[in-house]
Amino acid sequence: MADNINYRQLLDKQFAQLQQLETIIDEERLTLQKNSPDALAKVTEQKNMLLLDIQTLDQQFSQSLAFSEQKANGELDEVLKAIEQALLRCKEKNQVNGHIIQQSQMAVERLKTTLLQQNDKSSVTYDSKGKTSGGLSSLGIKA
Repeated sequence: MADNINYRQLLDKQFAQLQQLETIIDEERLTLQKNSPDALAKVTEQKNMLLLDIQTLDQQFSQSLAFSEQKANGELDEVLKAIEQALLRCKEKNQVNGHIIQQSQMAVERLKTTLLQQNDKSSVTYDSKGKTSGGLSSLGIKA
């Protein structure tokens, strides 16, 4: 019975970690929207540390035969379902943040292209991926 309490407590801890991760992902979204690189670095560091903690706990569960038996017997179904739902919410919110990052990168790329074109319209060249870069004048070479 002591094992049941320990695993239940560990699962409760993991659920709390996922709730904290969800909050951090929300903070990350707000930080991305505010375009604050320093704040984003701090939030990203917190997120990475928490993800490592979650991963460590997952490894502990995966290596335990007693946990697997309790899970198979349905003793931990309620908390496992709550964990699964929290994890799904985190994944969805993380995908939204990924989309925001992609949109930001595209905007930066458009701005870069515009600036290069305004700098010297005759010196703009394209690389193998179709992205613009400065021509020979950006290397200090004049034709």
